[in-house]
Amino acid sequence: MNILESSFVDYLLTAIPLGMTFLYGCTGEILTEKAGHLNLGIPGIMCIGGACGCIALRILGKTNCPPALIVIIAILCAFLGGVLMGMIYSVLTVTFRANQNVTGLAMTTFGAGATKFIMSGMATNAAENYIYALKYFRFPFADSTTSLKYCGVMVYLAIIIALVASYVLNKTKVGLRLRAVGENPATADAVGVNVTAYKYIATCIGSGIAALGGLFYIMDYSGSFEAYKSIEPLGWLAIALVIFTLWRPHISIIGSILFGMLYLAGTQLPAMLGIKLSISATPLMQMLPYIVTIIVLIITSVSKKRENQPPQGLGVPYFREDR
Repeated sequence: MNILESSFVDYLLTAIPLGMTFLYGCTGEILTEKAGHLNLGIPGIMCIGGACGCIALRILGKTNCPPALIVIIAILCAFLGGVLMGMIYSVLTVTFRANQNVTGLAMTTFGAGATKFIMSGMATNAAENYIYALKYFRFPFADSTTSLKYCGVMVYLAIIIALVASYVLNKTKVGLRLRAVGENPATADAVGVNVTAYKYIATCIGSGIAALGGLFYIMDYSGSFEAYKSIEPLGWLAIALVIFTLWRPHISIIGSILFGMLYLAGTQLPAMLGIKLSISATPLMQMLPYIVTIIVLIITSVSKKRENQPPQGLGVPYFREDR
């Protein structure tokens, strides 16, 4: 293998785990949008998930609890933190029918601010409390000296969750009812589907899944609690990925890897090809995922194929009395 091929493999092995951060957020948002709710709070929810998981790691790191169990508990805490944020969002948008866009943006602002308060409040040497768990997050390649070390257990978990979500949405009665709720809640209600319950459950589970992306980015991909500062912009890319993959969780697996490659293109490709770019060029290169998403949005809008469009009831509050 020559130097160029080796560099490309290293680039790919770095992009794949970064893409899993997008995949967690994207899968969670797809479930929420399939229920008819546009949750722009995903970036904040991912931040909260990372903070909750890190709190668990710091507290349990001082105990005699086995590190592998601590990692599992940290993942559960991150998930529950996301579920709590999803519950708050659901109460505001489902029960009180608040504007979904405003509520989502408020959730992102709150989540990012609360995470900064929590994480910056930890001691500077708090990073030592995370090192012991890093090899368990990066199992089975924790000892690798290449970028393969980033392909830990949460990478596989993200892919499994996306595949399960795709199966549930397309092959089960629960998925059929959920899609019916997102397309036409009045019709779903008329045939006996509990619209409110489906909206609550889909939003809470989706938020919990998205929250795992925050923990993954901090503890697996970055291996540093300081990485919380970068989660919010990655959360917005996760929302863009939903459009790019046409609301299909299984396609989002490939899409997330592509987004990871595009996001890293500004730093990885010039070095790999021996090209020197100015410092200002890197942020411009990181705009590529958004540009690609806009192109896909234009193409799908022109084609007007129903299967490539968002749920008809997306972003529209449901008033049962108007049925």
